[in-house]
Amino acid sequence: MRTFADLDDLVALVAQRNGADLFVRWSLGPDADGGRCSRDGLTGLALPGLSANALAVEPWWGDRPLRLWVARRLHDYRHLRERRSTGTRPWVLEGTEVGRGPDNEPLVECHRPIGWITDEVLAECERLVLATAATPWGPLDREG
Repeated sequence: MRTFADLDDLVALVAQRNGADLFVRWSLGPDADGGRCSRDGLTGLALPGLSANALAVEPWWGDRPLRLWVARRLHDYRHLRERRSTGTRPWVLEGTEVGRGPDNEPLVECHRPIGWITDEVLAECERLVLATAATPWGPLDREG
């Protein structure tokens, strides 16, 4: 699996495919996930896919920079690293949405893992989001 060490490399992938069928998952990785399904944190119920976040750009984003879109998608969920087990990190996968989870997140069947996202990319995302935010913005962390 490749490694994205620069935000622009990840943005190029998203641009090439218009984000279609690309998702970011925060976990120990595809080997640890083993194609299994995620579990609802409250009830423990097995979900019909892996919790992930879509990289496809929504129409309401308009002509805003794709680089900022991708940065925000990573920045918004960075708290998952601390909330989950040691070694949790983001990775990109190609997949199909098979449902929605309890937080309305996409549940995805992974067809192919594409690449790890490094800490350098996450730091780059944070700098970009903080530099362009109209108001202070943190992760989408319901416990924070």
